[in-house]
Amino acid sequence: MAVTAGELVRELEELINALDRRVPHVERVGEEEIARDAARLREKAVRRLAELTGTMTAPRGDDSPG
Repeated sequence: MAVTAGELVRELEELINALDRRVPHVERVGEEEIARDAARLREKAVRRLAELTGTMTAPRGDDSPG
């Protein structure tokens, strides 16, 4: 089943919002690596979202204006 561009945009926005809400747990083993991986994944999602929408803006969590 093919995913439409609109669906992909919504999925990427959801992913970015989820990554923005994530709270690092520094007491956990491997958390630094997980946080780095999450940051890299967010960067990739933002770039892909910009490609799809023609903008460089990305959601910054559920409490962002707009």
